[in-house]
Amino acid sequence: MKAHYHLPGLFEFIDFYRVFLPLYRQHRDWFYEWCEIGSIYGAPADCLWGGGRVGFGEDRPEDALALAQEYGFSARLTFSNSLLRQEHLADPKCNALCRMFEHGGAVQNGVILASDLLLHYLREHYPGFYFVSSTTKVLTRFDELETELARPDFPFVVPDFRLNKAFDRLSALPEEQKRKVEFLCNECCWFGCPERKACYENVSRRNLGEDCPEHRCVSPTAARGYRFSDAMENPGFIGVEDIQNTYLPMGFSQFKIEGRSLGSALLLEFLLYYLTKPAYQLRVREEIYLDSTLDLF
Repeated sequence: MKAHYHLPGLFEFIDFYRVFLPLYRQHRDWFYEWCEIGSIYGAPADCLWGGGRVGFGEDRPEDALALAQEYGFSARLTFSNSLLRQEHLADPKCNALCRMFEHGGAVQNGVILASDLLLHYLREHYPGFYFVSSTTKVLTRFDELETELARPDFPFVVPDFRLNKAFDRLSALPEEQKRKVEFLCNECCWFGCPERKACYENVSRRNLGEDCPEHRCVSPTAARGYRFSDAMENPGFIGVEDIQNTYLPMGFSQFKIEGRSLGSALLLEFLLYYLTKPAYQLRVREEIYLDSTLDLF
């Protein structure tokens, strides 16, 4: 069994991936044999159906699709707005993206979503996609996760990161459900946060263009922003050794890396940590740093 990573930045980090993916293909021995890139996900700026983060991806959809086709990974549209209403389903930009990506290559593309209204619409109008149940649903109770895993609509379900270490109940899941669980590995959000769902709903409102104040994070360390070192101290963090020694032997193979809004320098650190053998991390870092087309910071 191999670990399949789902990486951020389909519309945000095209220039970065144009440098990284050739390294990954040409020097596969620099990277762990037990893992593969399963998908790259994201959403363009001003995307009505977007959620999770306020979209700011400026790369052209045509370029994102071409990159997915060239390197044979699944492209996932992050349409996880949880507050969509019937009138939003006709949005021309989002429908144009669906038409473009639905049959865009040899590998099936997907949609990450949180709204059943949108799910039913997409199943009717764009059946060529597969669908991912978003972590923005904030499924914090294990019985909620089991209910979601039982739904045939979703080949993948991303639980709230606070269920990442519920090993007694995770290990008891049927094998077909284990294959559907996609763990969010590097979340930096406060483990005890009581307002995670409210935070995501605020993002959904802003993507809909509603006039509302930005959600104020209640984390004791909110002022620090995202730091990978802090994420590693999070009780829900899943590291490389965890994946190799616990999750893969237990039958889990899907792992999501967050970071669409964090910048390409942090994205590089994620890819070095999760995909790259320690002996070759400096080589990958140098290849990226020395490429004159990139502005990492």
